[in-house]
Amino acid sequence: MLATIQHNNQTFEVDLSKPIDISIPLTNSDENPIAWYIEKPVIEPVVFGDWIGKVSEGKSSTNFNNIFFNPHGHGTHTECLGHITREFYSVNQSLKQFFFLAELISVVPEIEGEDLVITSDSIKTALDVTLKLGVPREAIVIRTIPNLESKKQLKYSNTNPPYLDEEAARFIRESGIKHLLIDLPSVDKEHDEGKLLAHKAFWNVTDVNNLNEDARLDCTITEMIFVPNEVKDGSYLLNLQMAPFENDASPSKPILYKI
Repeated sequence: MLATIQHNNQTFEVDLSKPIDISIPLTNSDENPIAWYIEKPVIEPVVFGDWIGKVSEGKSSTNFNNIFFNPHGHGTHTECLGHITREFYSVNQSLKQFFFLAELISVVPEIEGEDLVITSDSIKTALDVTLKLGVPREAIVIRTIPNLESKKQLKYSNTNPPYLDEEAARFIRESGIKHLLIDLPSVDKEHDEGKLLAHKAFWNVTDVNNLNEDARLDCTITEMIFVPNEVKDGSYLLNLQMAPFENDASPSKPILYKI
């Protein structure tokens, strides 16, 4: 199923029959990734007295489950600047378009003391290698190296995962990129005393209590993705799918189509 896309005076083709899903599914098993010191998700049937919402139990004609989870800690999720502001902002209201030109890059975090940090230089270098269409990108997808399958089941709490430094997040913002996707539980350091420097730099938030007028209300960060190794760096059409929760973040299913 080939589609011809016209965008910013450029024409290109994508094959819609070959989607590349870079989300991590949410399960109630020990295989589910976890961050931020919480337990695994709970998916269980509704119970009313002796009635159980599960067909296999023989008392219901339907499967009727409750699901308890946290979008930030239990898998792929997309968030807006409401994640860090005093005033409520909903990602469902912030994200109103869903297709974007994206650049997938692979970067090796650098050792800085006890941390592994993604620097602006590493992002610039990777973009210089991959950018070929000459069209500004609206989204960036960052895959960290090494890229192991175990990322899909990692328990991140108290492990000090790699993160973006403030300058890298500012560079992404100043490049005009509005949607940042990364295969880590956060763009910021796990224990950073609440500074959230990368979040603030990307969204251009200078005052979380009284939001500055030039903050980027229509920009998003998507965390805890997984990009398989066979997917090559380069240009893609991104379909950023998201559940319509009125919340600062929502579980999401980003899909790439090779250009």
